[in-house]
This record gives sequence, C-alpha cells and structure tokens, in this order.
Amino acid sequence: MEAHAYDLRAEVDDAQWVEQIKSDYTAAKLDDADRALCDYAFKLTRTPAAVTDDDVAGLRELGFDDRAINDAAQVIAFFNYINRIADGLGVDPEPGRPQACSS
Repeated sequence: MEAHAYDLRAEVDDAQWVEQIKSDYTAAKLDDADRALCDYAFKLTRTPAAVTDDDVAGLRELGFDDRAINDAAQVIAFFNYINRIADGLGVDPEPGRPQACSS
C-alpha cells in the first residue's frame, strides 16, 4: 500500500488527501464518479461474486463507457492477482509485515 500511496502523492499535491484514500477512501473527498469507481474496486476485490449488472450500470450512469469499465476491471483484477502472488511468495512485503516464505 505504501508504494501505491507514494505514486499517488507524486500525482497530486495533497498528502492529507492521499492518507485519507489510503486509510479509508469512503471518508475522502471524491466526486461521484471516483467514489463509484472505488466502490466497484472494493467490491470486485472483496466480494467478486457479488458484483452485478447493476454495479456496471451505475458506472455507466456516471459516464464510464464499456471500454473504461473493462479497463478498470482488468486493472483491479490484475492488482488482486499480483498482490496474491507477491503475498504468497513473500515478495517485497510492506514494512512491518512478516514474509510468507523465507529465502
């Protein structure tokens, strides 16, 4: 998470906002489209079987076209996949987290 927050800090000039996103995006100041995208990412990550056509329709109502929704789903799924690989192999853990495997 720290690496992602670092990257976001490089894109925006508001460290406090980045910390809000990192700790609880629901408390951060986001427009409706960004909040909906974060909600979609959270749901796809935590409970993928619960994602429905209504979730996608909600993104469309906020201006996301099918390509943007597909791109978002692909990126979310990729990060979920690669994080599980990294965690499962003990690759580059975040500070303070134990490694799954020892070298």
